Amino acid sequence: MQSAQAGAVALPTTGPKKATVYVAGLHPAVNEQQLLDAFVTFGDILEVNMPADTTDPSKHRGFAFLTFSSPADAQDAIDNYDLNELPGYRGQGRFLKCSVAQPDRFKNESGKAFDRAIWESEEYMKKYVNKDDPRAEAQDKAEAEGDEA
Repeated sequence: MQSAQAGAVALPTTGPKKATVYVAGLHPAVNEQQLLDAFVTFGDILEVNMPADTTDPSKHRGFAFLTFSSPADAQDAIDNYDLNELPGYRGQGRFLKCSVAQPDRFKNESGKAFDRAIWESEEYMKKYVNKDDPRAEAQDKAEAEGDEA
């Protein structure tokens, strides 16, 4: 006997539990409140993130991230809304694609964005750069200027 629904996406069983759902295929008129109203039936939502369009900040990019308070609630939302239409937009041919959100590959473990190349860090310079290398001199000068400011 199969306990999971056919086609259901299972949450990973190892590592930290994921409670953020990626929702794609949003109609351009959908706003955060409409998403919150539709998905709150599955559990407490801690955050709704709809990234803005880079060319027009007043519009979203057609997808969102919903962070639930528990992984089970996130899985319920995925099971119910994946390949279904958002209430209020039925019959318009906009089917949602819902899945467990993947970690942001542009951020480190602490959640900070990578803002410089690894070879610009002091740890890298101390460990890998020969003191005779011109880059080491430039790094020393930059540090000295930073200390003066």
